Amino acid sequence: MEERVHNFSAGPAAMPLTVLKRVQEELLCLPGAGASVMEISHRSKAFAEVLAGAKDNISTLLNLPDNYKILFLQGGASLQFTMIAMNLLKGGTADYLNLGSWAKKAIAEGKKHGTVNVAWDGSADNFNRMPTSDELQLTPGAAYVHSTANETIQGIEFFNEPETGDVPLICDFSSSFLSRPIDVSKYGMIYAGAQKNIGPSGVAAVIIRDDLVEKCAEGLPSMLDYRVMVENDSLYNTPPAFGIYMINKVTEYLRNDIGGLEKMEAINRKKAETLYNAIDESGGYYVGHAVKENRSLMNVTFVLKDSALEGKFVEEATAAKLDGLKGHRSVGGFRASIYNAITQDSVDALVAFMKDFQKSNG
Repeated sequence: MEERVHNFSAGPAAMPLTVLKRVQEELLCLPGAGASVMEISHRSKAFAEVLAGAKDNISTLLNLPDNYKILFLQGGASLQFTMIAMNLLKGGTADYLNLGSWAKKAIAEGKKHGTVNVAWDGSADNFNRMPTSDELQLTPGAAYVHSTANETIQGIEFFNEPETGDVPLICDFSSSFLSRPIDVSKYGMIYAGAQKNIGPSGVAAVIIRDDLVEKCAEGLPSMLDYRVMVENDSLYNTPPAFGIYMINKVTEYLRNDIGGLEKMEAINRKKAETLYNAIDESGGYYVGHAVKENRSLMNVTFVLKDSALEGKFVEEATAAKLDGLKGHRSVGGFRASIYNAITQDSVDALVAFMKDFQKSNG
């Protein structure tokens, strides 16, 4: 096997090596199925156990209340931008927080199905922070408030949910799903593309409260109707079976190998602290993008004081098997995505490289 790199890609992202090895063992023949999970019927008993396992793992990890349903849908988080508005906006008004690149995409889709009130806009500061609840300009009686828990590109994260009163809070958790405990009861719906923290691309996890399912618009295309998906337990059509199988394996790993989300958060906080300390202690050689109180635990964004050295940094980092560090064009510089699967050893290797690079190019 070719040597694996330290994978700081923003997504599709690293998955736990332990999980990949277990999947490798089962790839040809899922125990009890007589064939690969990619070959068996999604209506079979074997796959029913996979689906039930993935749901049970997520429910246990999040201590999920009984009045929520778990769905596994195709199209990633981007399709959820559309489905949310189609199902729940119904020509009315919804509040959206413009927190960064992904929030802007959600806003654009929302505007196609009703009135969008941008209740807060962080664009003036290039999305380097999250708002406080008293900064939000919310609409009384809105259909919902849409937020983004972690903006992957800008590297900012909400650690306290926006206060929305009786209006349902809907949140895109793609980049931070199952990275730490959250109180799901504060949300009407949360959703996440799997390819950051819990599996491969091609599947989104959706957790939606029962009363929102009941409020969904009538007459929608079946594949875009939450009610249809709930009634059919994500099996209205052939689901992304391998993706669901991978989610089952990753969430099983989080439960049994890691020991739950409190322990996962502690691991993630140590990794983030190590990397942010390296930035802060560089004497201004490296400069973080996000304000300190909103620094993401998942996506660490920073630039070099001398931007002319950025190309050299990426080239030498890649040669040192530190992969996926080039930042998004809207922020520039670098982005180290340190999702659940990234080990402390990988973060330590990056920090060592950063210090060596500064000594050689200071």
